Amino acid sequence: MPTIPENHLFTVKRIGRRRFLQDAGAGLLALGLPRTGLGATPSSKLSSANEDVRIAVVGIGSRDAVGGVGGRGLQLIDSLQKVRGARLVALCDVDQNILTRLAAELKDQGQPVATYGDLRRVFDDKSVDAVLVATPNHWHALATIWACQAGKDVYVEKPVSHNIWEGRQMVAAARKYGRIVQGGTQARSSSVVREAFEWVQGGGLGPIRYARVILYRQRSSIGKVTEPTPIPDGVDYDLWCGPAAKAPLNRKQLHYDWHWGWPTGSGEMGNNGVHYIDLCRWAMKLDAAAPRVMSVGGRFGFDDDGETPNTQVAILEYQPAPIYCEVRGLPENKSSTAMDSFLNTRVGVVLQCEGGYFAGAHLVGAAFDHQGKEIRKFGPIPWGDMDTGHMANFVEAVRSRKATDLHAEILEGHLSAACCHQVNISHRLGRTSAPGVVLERTKANPVLSDAVARYREHLRANEIDFTATEHLGPALTFDSEQERFDGDFATEANALVRRVDREPFVVPTIA
Repeated sequence: MPTIPENHLFTVKRIGRRRFLQDAGAGLLALGLPRTGLGATPSSKLSSANEDVRIAVVGIGSRDAVGGVGGRGLQLIDSLQKVRGARLVALCDVDQNILTRLAAELKDQGQPVATYGDLRRVFDDKSVDAVLVATPNHWHALATIWACQAGKDVYVEKPVSHNIWEGRQMVAAARKYGRIVQGGTQARSSSVVREAFEWVQGGGLGPIRYARVILYRQRSSIGKVTEPTPIPDGVDYDLWCGPAAKAPLNRKQLHYDWHWGWPTGSGEMGNNGVHYIDLCRWAMKLDAAAPRVMSVGGRFGFDDDGETPNTQVAILEYQPAPIYCEVRGLPENKSSTAMDSFLNTRVGVVLQCEGGYFAGAHLVGAAFDHQGKEIRKFGPIPWGDMDTGHMANFVEAVRSRKATDLHAEILEGHLSAACCHQVNISHRLGRTSAPGVVLERTKANPVLSDAVARYREHLRANEIDFTATEHLGPALTFDSEQERFDGDFATEANALVRRVDREPFVVPTIA
């Protein structure tokens, strides 16, 4: 498991779960969506309450990938093995080397498993009750939908989707096929977060005026190639590409660095930002994607094959309380390896309230007055209490057959991922602009203007001239019922709401 700095995680007691998810179901009705499937009787279920839930992991991940954390699939297996009543029965990965090595290790530990190179064979396996999807982002939706159609329940990693449209199809598939589908935003199972948010929502600091996502996490360049990199031996690259275009590997590393290319990843906003946008939505009880968004930023300091921004400021313009997002992948200055912090936070959320602010994340948090004096502490708790607890919650819901028991039901995952996609769409439609234009566009909003000014100071401290590569994205308005952009730039933005999938790996229309 990765080492998580204490100042950007927090967790909560699992009290009030049923009430919370009943509220989530009510949110579906508020969106005009059918509640079919929430607690519906599935086409198949465990034959005995004492029977283990038999689980397959699809997508293991590489321990050796530079910049990675050992493979999310490996981490999910670690959590799964600590959950009573759950049994790992199968592994699937397109990299035969990874698959063979892990299967051998498990066999040596007295835990033999079936192995598959093609996830479709997993879905054909009648001995599998549920699947954990830890593939690259571009496979999340299709893997989830195929699993639902095959009568399997699903735990799908964040961000649950690669684009807005396919996220909605995932929600529809869970409803249509009566499946239990949990999103991998583990903070929803944090006792610290739940306790803190109940306190804030109960008026502990007065009304929330706005929220901040602070994501200052160092990233390194992925390097640059002058010709395509050979596909590693043992990898089924056609299956790896799946719904994405089958293009040459124009980066040094196949595994992990897919995060930083648009055909397969969602950048840092989707990779980690989704956790904290999800927390803000939870705290402020927001049950739709943002009505208006705008992004400013770029990929600074790297001459590499990455496409996604490593430094970004964005606004999700909910009313009356917006969310401001700040992403930084560079250290505090050119001669340092330390990261900046803001309002006692390097990675986490800040809820700015009438009477002070709350700062925290998955495992720990605190409330402060306006002078920065700590009022109340929440947590800390161990990372495993939350990560394993999230998996245990999924297994419990598989047994109960009640989607309302889930802490992160797929609708919540869809909406938080959609927010990330909205911000990224603004960025992708952006153009380089003179510095004064950016200031002019943001000056009417003091919080946004201040965030832009601070991020520019950060770039100057890293001796980066941002003027040639800073992207000012358009302000985009969004119809949350139709989940389509309208107004200025709607045609260009809606072209990125859905992609053209590669045959035969096409996400089906369910909704």
